Amino acid sequence: MEKILEKRIDTMQLDPMIPLRAKVKKIFWETEDVFTFELVYDEENRRDFSFKPGQFNMLYSFGVGESAISISSDSDKHGSVLHTIHKVGYVTSALSKLKKGDIVGLRGPFGSSWPLDITKGRDVCIIAGGLGLPPLRPAIYHIFKHRKQYGKVTILYGARSPRDIMFPVELEAWKKKHDVQVEVTVDRADSTWRGHIGVVTTLLSYTELDPEKTTAMICGPEIMMKYTVDELMKNNISDKNIYVSLERNMKCALGFCGHCQYGPSFVCKDGPVFSFSNVTDIFEIREL
Repeated sequence: MEKILEKRIDTMQLDPMIPLRAKVKKIFWETEDVFTFELVYDEENRRDFSFKPGQFNMLYSFGVGESAISISSDSDKHGSVLHTIHKVGYVTSALSKLKKGDIVGLRGPFGSSWPLDITKGRDVCIIAGGLGLPPLRPAIYHIFKHRKQYGKVTILYGARSPRDIMFPVELEAWKKKHDVQVEVTVDRADSTWRGHIGVVTTLLSYTELDPEKTTAMICGPEIMMKYTVDELMKNNISDKNIYVSLERNMKCALGFCGHCQYGPSFVCKDGPVFSFSNVTDIFEIREL
């Protein structure tokens, strides 16, 4: 029986279209419509999670469908994996109703990753808008763990309102690090807010970026990324050193369905992380 089980698992590993069973270890709400899963493989699979910062998994809600969700946990921790999910459609709404011990299907990891290796020795500017912070969090964890390998580190984050801020406790902890600059802004403040007010690009005026040494990593709504890229390029940062995550309209993760195809490339296979120099022409095309 043991050999049969091992053979079955090996077969499943060879077919990326077959989801493996993952169990919900924890589920907690970040905001009114955003929640985080901690998943572990069930005993039948006996696997650890291994991924690169910036990659995504396909999460399958049985009887409903699956959705591409970026991984938001530390890539050095292999016992479990975190996904921070916006409750916005049929699949994510179904996933939001699950409880501890429930099972989901999981395929992955898929896609490209943030350029952490080629960025060694350079300054790093991480810019996130709203739900763009979770896909960037694994890169932030990696940089903090290997801090001496990078130059100046700047994290700029914008949210719609104070109650929409992702990971507020972590952001406060990051602010206290002496070798990292963290700036947070909100579009609309309330009586409790004492920080910056305005879109995330306004935070660029609070930091000095060396255009020759800086690599920027950006994730957020596409309109936010567009204006952020424009501002960075106005500051003479090359589009080759600006990276964006295009997590849009992915259905299969393997380039079979064609939903995310642009020309000869696919967001799921060739992305979701791209150098902006490679996606300039198609960046504003809707519904790729």
